[in-house]
Amino acid sequence: MIFNNFHGFNGFGKVSDIFISLKSRNYRLYFIGQGVSLIGSWMQNIALSWLIYRLTGSVFLLGFIGFTNQIPMLILTPFTGVMTDRYSRHKIMLLAQALFMLHATIMAVLVLLNVIEVWHIITLSVFFGIISAFDAPARQALVVDLIDKPEDLSNAIALNSAIFNGARLVGPAIAGIIIAIAGEGICFVLNTLSFAAVIIALLMIKIPLKKENKKLSNFKNSFTEGLQYTFRTLPIRTLIILLAILSLFGVPFIVLLPAYAKEILHGGADTLGYLMSGLGAGALLGALYMAARKSVIGLDKVIYLNLLLLGISIILASLSNNIHFSLVSLFLAGISMILTLAAINTMLQTLTEETMRGRVMSFYAMALMGLFPVGNLISGSIASGIGITYTLIIGGIITIISGIIFAIRIPVLRKYMQPIYIEKGILPEVKDNIPIGNK
Repeated sequence: MIFNNFHGFNGFGKVSDIFISLKSRNYRLYFIGQGVSLIGSWMQNIALSWLIYRLTGSVFLLGFIGFTNQIPMLILTPFTGVMTDRYSRHKIMLLAQALFMLHATIMAVLVLLNVIEVWHIITLSVFFGIISAFDAPARQALVVDLIDKPEDLSNAIALNSAIFNGARLVGPAIAGIIIAIAGEGICFVLNTLSFAAVIIALLMIKIPLKKENKKLSNFKNSFTEGLQYTFRTLPIRTLIILLAILSLFGVPFIVLLPAYAKEILHGGADTLGYLMSGLGAGALLGALYMAARKSVIGLDKVIYLNLLLLGISIILASLSNNIHFSLVSLFLAGISMILTLAAINTMLQTLTEETMRGRVMSFYAMALMGLFPVGNLISGSIASGIGITYTLIIGGIITIISGIIFAIRIPVLRKYMQPIYIEKGILPEVKDNIPIGNK
């Protein structure tokens, strides 16, 4: 009954509350630095794709390099998560950003000197993926250390999504103009410079030092402990598995958009740009919606409703041959996708013990970013066999089914979550014999 007092779409404050986590000095510095850096990163993403296609004319290499760029996440993040819990997340992320800057510098030099070759790109993409495997769990776990009030965690996570998707709207547009005027190399140069913003911000951030456990002999035990904690804790295990399904079958519709724009809508690069903008605009709106929420209560409902909406949106897009209808469908897909991902992230961070945060978030990163390239390969393979339309329909149906199963499991999950929420002061104390989850 206690959950009956809270609803998935209530609990909003004033409009100014959307940015409430920016009152925390550390998070404000991080937000500004990260915002500049992400614009540079999106510029590099567009420039890299254009460069690969210009050099090779191969669609396969576009997918393959995307695979090599992210597959280290799948392999390494469970281990780098252990390091995130044993060492300073702040220092790990600072080192990772410096290495990202080095990566962008090398790319810029090779492109500007016109000596870049495909093997350079593949090697550097693997290097980028390895850095990301250290950066992702540290980045996810660091957020809680940057805010002054624990209740602002959900807002901070949502603002992270907002700035990511805001950069996705701005960065590619700038990159397109620069590539047309000066070529890809300048985009890599600007991305190199953009890392200075986040590095300076991280250097200015002051976080109280925590005791570091550097006994390498305990590394195996730490990994095993994190693995057992993640997959023996029912709500955490359920959320990680749900995220893995989403990465394998739901989100990969994005990789098919270039072919969708050309083969289904019979458009060109401008059509693809419109579709990506529609998706990004929806994602930005969804992130701002999450930022306006003041409580984690009801996020389970947000997850299953938006899984249903995401699946329906993908299916609607698959049945469309009109760009305007497709834009509306992808706009809704963008909203529902970000609401689902941000809600899962917030619930995981709220439910996880502080000593386990890095390891749990490493499995989050593995399920989201590590499995994403695998999902891309699956979607590409299926699409090459049965076509884009049926591939999207299958992905949409699986997403809807996962939402229905999650909805059925909510009452059981709430029985596990209630004591944690009470302990953290999110829910008031209730008697043991009061049933929950009957909404």
